[in-house]
Amino acid sequence: MSDNEHFDAIIIGAGVIGAAVGFELARKGYRTLNIDKLPAAGFGSTSNSCAIVRAHYSTYDGVAMAYEGFSYWKDWDNYLETVDESGNARYIQCGTVLLKLPGGHHEKVQPLFDRLGVPYEDWDRETLAERYAFYDQGIFGPARRPDDDEFWADPSGQVEGAIFTPDSGYVSDPQLSTHNLQRAAEAKGGVFRFRTEVVEIRSENNRVQGVTLADGNRIDANIVVNVAGPYSFIVNKMAGVYDSMNIKTKALRHEVHHVASPAGLDFEAEGIHTSDADLEIYIRPEAGNNILIGSEDPECDPKVWVDDPDNYDTAVSNEQWEAQVLRCARRIPSLGVPNEKRGVVDLYDVSDDWIPVYDRTGLDGFYVAIGSSGNQFKNAPVAGWCMAELIERVESGHDHDSDPVVVTGRYTGLQLNMSFYSRNREINPNSSFSVNG
Repeated sequence: MSDNEHFDAIIIGAGVIGAAVGFELARKGYRTLNIDKLPAAGFGSTSNSCAIVRAHYSTYDGVAMAYEGFSYWKDWDNYLETVDESGNARYIQCGTVLLKLPGGHHEKVQPLFDRLGVPYEDWDRETLAERYAFYDQGIFGPARRPDDDEFWADPSGQVEGAIFTPDSGYVSDPQLSTHNLQRAAEAKGGVFRFRTEVVEIRSENNRVQGVTLADGNRIDANIVVNVAGPYSFIVNKMAGVYDSMNIKTKALRHEVHHVASPAGLDFEAEGIHTSDADLEIYIRPEAGNNILIGSEDPECDPKVWVDDPDNYDTAVSNEQWEAQVLRCARRIPSLGVPNEKRGVVDLYDVSDDWIPVYDRTGLDGFYVAIGSSGNQFKNAPVAGWCMAELIERVESGHDHDSDPVVVTGRYTGLQLNMSFYSRNREINPNSSFSVNG
């Protein structure tokens, strides 16, 4: 008999998805342990998430999961089934504007909204101007760097209008929402340990046995779930499953910037999350009457891949600051461009096709919820439910690889086919290969 401490399931990571997996497994009666090397839940890349909740994905399955996610955030207090002494994160339902361009992303999205019943409004240019007069409706793309001679060229035409989704928005405090999930999991018997590093995934006869910690202690569990965010590829290598997975993950450095709202505009109260595929930026209101500006990863912007997630440049760069803020100034001409750079730099856990991997692995009992690629915060509670369902069925003998698990959405009743998120899938050509919060 082992003298090691024992849990039913160990979740490596206490970001928003890891905490959601812990909560959903604990709700099913599993004795769970979330382990994180950082000091608190949601302390890593989750804390710097733009926390945008939107549904305009380029695939049926992507839209279905995101649409299911709306209801979790709108029902957040009831979903948690407990009270957090720190209060609960708020869902700011400001809506989303997806600008329509000739041949643009909306042409993929709109039919999917129709199939799935996602509420939306189809705005023409006049309606867009009436609702948000501060937007210049010119077409300026393709996205360029400010040192490109064509950056300030006159617009080549006008946008066609916008698709407006009233149910979308953003979460006020992503780290607090993770703490909410921690408290919810703990109320069901879950345990969280911080400043604790996993250095080994132990297995025997192709069955996971547990983990070894940096202090030498060993914890036994027949289920281990990798939700380590930017460290996911390292944990997969520890478990010996990295090479056998067709879809892999790696860490990408990313910047998001904050600028003051133009004089006379209360963007915090009157603004909206906007996806601008022309300039390849997205914006949303930010506390203090600021505008948050993120990148949709245009080809002209260099990608900085990080081999060591503990060692990368965390300073906002002059070049990316100018690129993103000046792109935003083309869409909002009244925007001032301050000399002081403000923003956050963090890592995305990016999969080969920017679609997550929610799956079992070739090592029995070892599961992954990885490759969130900067866009899965919104789906965290749905992912927690799907992973708990998948784990329960596989541990009961279901062969997920040959007969993929299909999870019924708790709120919408939509059928979420987990094969879409398989580790063994081919790279999905319908992915946008980018992020929008």
